[in-house]
Amino acid sequence: MKKRRNTVYSLLLSIACLAGIKANAQDRKLKIHIDGVFASKISVLPTVGQNAMKPMHESSLIKGGESVIITLPADQLPGQFILRCNYQENASSNPYPSERSIFVNDQDLEMWVRPKAINNPDSTYFAEGEKENSLFAKFAESNAKQRAQLALLQNFLMGYDQPQSPFFSQGATEYESRRLQYNKWIDSQIKKDHDAFVSNTYTFEYLPPITWKGSEEQRMESLIEHYFDNIDFSNPLLARTAQLRTWTDQYVNIYGARATTIALRDSLFTLAGRRAIEKVKSGHPLLYGWMVDYFYRGYEGFNITAGIRMLEPYLRDPRCLTSRRLEIEKRLKGIESVRPGAIAPDFSLQDQGGKSIQFHDYKKNSAYKLLLFWSADCQHCVELVQQLHPLTLSLPQKQRLEVVAVSLDFTDVEIEKWNSAKYTLTDWKHSHAKGGINSPEASAYFVLATPVMILVDPATNKILALPETIQQLKDALKLK
Repeated sequence: MKKRRNTVYSLLLSIACLAGIKANAQDRKLKIHIDGVFASKISVLPTVGQNAMKPMHESSLIKGGESVIITLPADQLPGQFILRCNYQENASSNPYPSERSIFVNDQDLEMWVRPKAINNPDSTYFAEGEKENSLFAKFAESNAKQRAQLALLQNFLMGYDQPQSPFFSQGATEYESRRLQYNKWIDSQIKKDHDAFVSNTYTFEYLPPITWKGSEEQRMESLIEHYFDNIDFSNPLLARTAQLRTWTDQYVNIYGARATTIALRDSLFTLAGRRAIEKVKSGHPLLYGWMVDYFYRGYEGFNITAGIRMLEPYLRDPRCLTSRRLEIEKRLKGIESVRPGAIAPDFSLQDQGGKSIQFHDYKKNSAYKLLLFWSADCQHCVELVQQLHPLTLSLPQKQRLEVVAVSLDFTDVEIEKWNSAKYTLTDWKHSHAKGGINSPEASAYFVLATPVMILVDPATNKILALPETIQQLKDALKLK
């Protein structure tokens, strides 16, 4: 009963938070005039949200001298978008891409676009009176000038080999004085443009203090400790900016730069996630949920099990408005169910002739079975398969590896690629899971992304290992 109350509370809180952001939003028109090319297709992509970097609008071919009007829905506003042009210089040339970032808030916009110079303000520009993008351009130009001397000082202090010298101390004092002045300037810019959406991006330019005395490790710890100091996490509009992700990427990269092994990397990334979420959890629920989602995507991408487990307590907090709650819960359940020593879930395989056989019954006398979930349209999968296939052909009989390759390709284009690819992968058992990532086979193994490898003992059908790389597979097979 408690879980139900929390779910209802979370839903009501989510609705209230989203309503607060959208209160003044309405659909906006974006009118684009194309010039300087034979023709161009126009796409608009949101930079945040579940469908980030996926086209929300794609036009037909717009010829030079013609225009197109695009409607941006209220639920995406205010927001930051990518305007992409796939243009042809002449009628026979191949399309070529160009793109730029634009901000849309409370104005209809009109743009004159030369796709070949889409980021040149003399060639691509807005109608007079446009506010958001004009303010951002002015801020970016001034900001670059403000940070130039600070960057020189920081590089000097980072590279100087005598940190105990008076010269170094003088440089550190000068840096701190300039840093404080710069942060005051950021304050003034936020106040000046407070009624513009773009002012929410300025906050990520604040410079945290650095304790210059001590070792490089101590300096990094000082930077980490103060990284979140100037950010107002009670402001939900921060979640609408692409800069939030870039800023968080930079934070994570500080930890990544200290990793010397995969195990240390996983430990440091897990620590980074815990620290970041703890900093944000007392702020707005949308940002709290955003941070959990951000680290989940990273942990899933690197298959950092400890990191995914670290997220579990935050799922029980109704204030955490993660959009991936069910996905994370499913992954956590999979971590506990699909593990070395557990019986591999059984499922039915079908060959090209339609003959059915159970996975548990397949090749029970071989040395090993390797279950591979993959997609022919996934670059990581293709790279793995290019290493795995020759390895399986070269193994001695006592270490014979029977590969059951289950395709999770879903669209017609993906399935066509799989049909072509599987004929080059001889000696493997191929099967296609209808429904792709949502198929019963993928669900049984809690597969949320590809590729996934499961090494199984054919005699007992117990899971022996969950290798993430070819080297880990070789280690599990005790290959040199």
